[in-house]
Amino acid sequence: MNAIITVVGSDKVGIIAKVSALLAEHSINIADITQTILSGNFVMMMMVNLDKADIDVDKLRQILSDTSSEMGVEINVMAEKVFSAMNRI
Repeated sequence: MNAIITVVGSDKVGIIAKVSALLAEHSINIADITQTILSGNFVMMMMVNLDKADIDVDKLRQILSDTSSEMGVEINVMAEKVFSAMNRI
């Protein structure tokens, strides 16, 4: 299963490192990643693969929610199929 993770917030050192480390800790592969600074805000989008993960997407959401509070950013997780359907023109 693929999922889309978005991270938005004030730019600070370690955002990519923290999120990537959490994913690696649970055997979640980053298939694609893009990040930029937009009007002073850090914006990152990752496509991840959960096929070999040791947690399900709901547990991932909870872990990233806890992490987002600690880091002061907003992190969202959405199944790729849902994301694609929502963004289809």
